[in-house]
Amino acid sequence: MKNEEIAKRFDEIADILELRGENVFRINAYRRGARTVEGLARPIEDAAAEGALAELPGIGKDLASKIEEFVEKGSMSYLEELRSGTPPILLEMLRIPGVGPKTAVRLHEELGVSSLDELRRAALDHRIQALPKMKAKTEENILKGLDFLSRAGGRTPIGVALPLALRVVAELEKLPGVKRAAAAGSLRRFRETVGDIDILCASSSPAAAIAAFTHQDGVARVLAEGSTKASVVMRDGIQADLRVVDEEAFGSALAYFTGSKEHNIRLREIAIKRGMKLSEYGVFKAARGKDGAKEIRVAGRTEEEVYKALGLSFIPPEIREDAGEIEAARAGKLPSLVELSDIRGDLHCHSDYSDGAATLTEIAAAAKARGYSYMLITDHSQGLHVANGLSPQRLIRQMGEIDRLNEKLKGFRLLKGSEVDILPDGALDMREDLLERLDVVYVAIHSNFKMKRDAMTRRVVAALEHPRAHILAHPTGRLIGVRDAYEIDMAEIFAAAARTGTAIEINAHPARLDLDSGNCRLAADAGVMIAIGTDTHVLPELENMVYGIGTARRGWLSKGNILNTRTCKQVISIINKKSSAA
Repeated sequence: MKNEEIAKRFDEIADILELRGENVFRINAYRRGARTVEGLARPIEDAAAEGALAELPGIGKDLASKIEEFVEKGSMSYLEELRSGTPPILLEMLRIPGVGPKTAVRLHEELGVSSLDELRRAALDHRIQALPKMKAKTEENILKGLDFLSRAGGRTPIGVALPLALRVVAELEKLPGVKRAAAAGSLRRFRETVGDIDILCASSSPAAAIAAFTHQDGVARVLAEGSTKASVVMRDGIQADLRVVDEEAFGSALAYFTGSKEHNIRLREIAIKRGMKLSEYGVFKAARGKDGAKEIRVAGRTEEEVYKALGLSFIPPEIREDAGEIEAARAGKLPSLVELSDIRGDLHCHSDYSDGAATLTEIAAAAKARGYSYMLITDHSQGLHVANGLSPQRLIRQMGEIDRLNEKLKGFRLLKGSEVDILPDGALDMREDLLERLDVVYVAIHSNFKMKRDAMTRRVVAALEHPRAHILAHPTGRLIGVRDAYEIDMAEIFAAAARTGTAIEINAHPARLDLDSGNCRLAADAGVMIAIGTDTHVLPELENMVYGIGTARRGWLSKGNILNTRTCKQVISIINKKSSAA
């Protein structure tokens, strides 16, 4: 153990020296010493007792004396001295993959980052790419690295887990013997975070599927490998479990392993009352044959036939939480949930005019390629300096460029918008004449998050009552795992939104998913229209729409509840109703 402890300390010394810009040869001497001690085949204290430390490769008198001190006292005074003069956050940031010493120092000194939570907020607010020579990709990598670190302590964000699960499923589906494959568990129910990844497949060659799963690229270690089950830990720390089932039982197994636990208990109770038995292997009914009583599987190949056997309409996985879905299915009153294919445009996107990375032309091309017929540009208003908010002059210039682009675009339209700050008194951070020139106006809280509940509620209600406030962005301000929602009375917000004809956003960024699914349902019950926006800052974030749809479906929302399932003309008509009613 001392070998490992000393190696870690030498690496830490090298890190601190690197942070301080010390001589590279001195830094490398500690790195080499760490590798020598770490790879030593015998306890380092034995070499110290023999006086043989200086004979080890890369261990000179200086490093040998530090080893001797640690063996004798359990500490290194030189390291303690270095630590005392180094802000702890700098060493914490070096744990993030891709963050080097120079970047860590800049983030600490230029942005005032003093904790990993503050670093995440800076990245999510896109303040990092606002620094000279910092790029959007750096920001993206920092967020991925922070997600990696956070997974060691618990659950994995859906934005990390879903792409990985889909990649595993796609690889399994390539195998000759695999008939079907799917992700299950809380991931399939589109929970915001997941404990691990559950994969199910039906294969005529279980051994081949297990082998492919345990040997896939990205596996760090294999936890278990059986004839029909396997568990692995991926290199980024996520545990993934595979179960191989018979094709005749795939539907019942998928339902069972999707959950939720409470939903499954209700289904088993229904089965018992109907004189049947439900398990991961199927729905079974007692029968009497030549050899006496036996159980016959009456359903199991698909989930649809499992629910039908229980006298229920098919229940989409996103709402299987024992929150009224059983009763609705029994009564034939389940909602027709919104689909990704229903979305006709994205209502939240930032360009390089503020803190986005893409030009207006690039955004239009990417949105059109996704099959959208419109995209709303929502760069920040002037008050949000950290996000390069647009001055009136820059906003006017942007509106002119959008008009010129729209003259060239066919079958597609860029909508002129802005994400306007709600000031502490509820006023909007933009001149009235400019608000009137915009097609759609988002309003949002970006400051003074710690206001008391009543004051924050009054602040937002006042903004909603403005005739040009069309959509409330990320309405609770939460960042999953980073920042809780600010104190606000959402029931009063929903009532105000319904009264004023203001839509409320589901921010589809997987770090936000705000509104959450519970509030989605409450908003819809209050008669509020919902907008889904990806909050895109770099073009790959257009893919985030899937998370917004997943959240909407968890909130029981149908196509009719969602503003951007409408055509561009219809969206503008709905927006204008509020403005003209003032």
